[in-house]
Amino acid sequence: MVFREKAKILDEEGIKRALLRITHEILEKNKVASELGIVGIRTRGAHLAQRIAKLIDEIERVIIPLGILDITLYRDDLTLLSTQPIVHKTEIDFDITGKKIILVDDVLFTGRTVRCALDALIDFGRPKIIQLAVLIDRGHRELPIRADYVGKNVPTSLKENINVKLKEVDGIDEVVIEEKIDAQLET
Repeated sequence: MVFREKAKILDEEGIKRALLRITHEILEKNKVASELGIVGIRTRGAHLAQRIAKLIDEIERVIIPLGILDITLYRDDLTLLSTQPIVHKTEIDFDITGKKIILVDDVLFTGRTVRCALDALIDFGRPKIIQLAVLIDRGHRELPIRADYVGKNVPTSLKENINVKLKEVDGIDEVVIEEKIDAQLET
């Protein structure tokens, strides 16, 4: 599929504000920050989780355990992606049992990625509660999953894509809506 940028919906400052708001909402809902653990879904969710953990430390002066979750082997479309998918390391170096886990991802769309992440996370223990934080919720759920913390709700059509770019991966912080274009028109 070929996509063309339609609109920028968040710039660097917009992402910072959204993450700060999410962080304050997490702290307000979970009164004791030391009970928390944060797990980001690889790739961009992991970087957003690191930013949220840093903000919690700046606000509460508490270092929250941080993990990175790779869901590749839990995907229900694994055979559609590749004959030899690339599996990255899951890095959860703390006991999640009894913790309040904040699961972080960049975009919530159908809910399938989050379902995979829940399955993967449960293999590491039994958290007291799992809450979901996403930078963007674009709708179009296929599963009964909702985010507890949302940076921005962006209603989209199925012909559109949300592209989250982060400095750690892409060299820039921005979120853009892209629209699908007919590849034949581009040639």
